[in-house]
Amino acid sequence: MNTHFDMNEMTDEQIAKEFKIGDHWGLSIGIDLERCNMDKINDPEMIGQFAIGLCDYINMKQFGKPNIVKFDNNPKLNGYTLSQLIETSSIIAHFKDFDGSAFIDIFGCKAYHPRNAAQFCKKFFNAQRMNIRYMSYRD
Repeated sequence: MNTHFDMNEMTDEQIAKEFKIGDHWGLSIGIDLERCNMDKINDPEMIGQFAIGLCDYINMKQFGKPNIVKFDNNPKLNGYTLSQLIETSSIIAHFKDFDGSAFIDIFGCKAYHPRNAAQFCKKFFNAQRMNIRYMSYRD
């Protein structure tokens, strides 16, 4: 049974299929967004709507409400941080006031379409650029 696969060369459908038939118990993506809409990344209500919308979009059930905290002790790192527990793991994000960047991590033990999830994030925050990193966890 294949326990490693290169997600960069696969479609979302192939990733989901491999995840289900392979020996994988977790899929994680790191999404780096650049030049986001500053009004959106500086609005805790919008960030909360993002968490709820992303959970719905990737068909994950929220476990509690989004936790959104403003950090402002370092001018180059200041911004909101989001944590959203989901029944199959978590969504964590940090939004930087300094340059409009967003760093979003989605980890799930249930299959989801990672590129579609990343595109949802990019579109929601009107980001100009996006970079995605993938990792699968297995027994």
